[in-house]
Amino acid sequence: MAFIDTHCHLNDPQAFPDPAAAIAEAQEVGVDRFIVIGIDQESNERAVRLAERFDCVFATVGWHPNACGQLPPDAWDRLRRWLTHPKVVALGEIGLDYYREHTPRDRQREALLTQLDLAAELGKPVVLHCRSAYGDLLDILESRPPQAADFHCFSGDAADLQRILALPSVIGVDGPLTYPRADALRALVAGCPRDRVVLETDSPYLAPHPHRGQSNHPRWLPRIASALAELWGTDVDAVARQTSDTATRFFGLPSLP
Repeated sequence: MAFIDTHCHLNDPQAFPDPAAAIAEAQEVGVDRFIVIGIDQESNERAVRLAERFDCVFATVGWHPNACGQLPPDAWDRLRRWLTHPKVVALGEIGLDYYREHTPRDRQREALLTQLDLAAELGKPVVLHCRSAYGDLLDILESRPPQAADFHCFSGDAADLQRILALPSVIGVDGPLTYPRADALRALVAGCPRDRVVLETDSPYLAPHPHRGQSNHPRWLPRIASALAELWGTDVDAVARQTSDTATRFFGLPSLP
């Protein structure tokens, strides 16, 4: 088995004071590559540094909707420079958040559009955050030229999923897939084309059952894979192969030897 954790926050120094140890623990259970997600200036810098330090780590950089209320004057110049780094594989985590709304909606949309334009210019896929805003986010994406998008931690309904699948996109599944009351999500994921799904942990958030409420860790990715294998009526090895192939293609990762 060789899993790829397509969305983790190993750049969070409080949750992962020793990222090397966290990586080693995950590798022991078959998680061999990690995409570390940036959300603001500090986390972007840490994500890039981790990618430089570890061959198995890749980075994304971006301004999260809850972090784009007061951007530094050089925010977009910095983002453009980071995106030229050979181990930065996507722009994100970007999107809309109408649940917490730490940033006014008009400012979220402005930052999102700027970043979508930059990703399109540089030929990078985007990693999308969406809470209580699928309608508006999909309206924006459908009004633009098709753009490769990873819908991180998919939590939409059947209509949202159909609109997503009409785009050049994938959905990220993580801990909520294992929650006892997540039958509606499981039904949607079960029917989703298998080559449109990637695995993620979002660690340290959204720990899978039975660890819900604890600090999440990439080493628990196989638990999510097991839940997906059950939905697909296959084994965990097949899930590892399919989701890793999809992630490798979508993010342009180098193939394993």
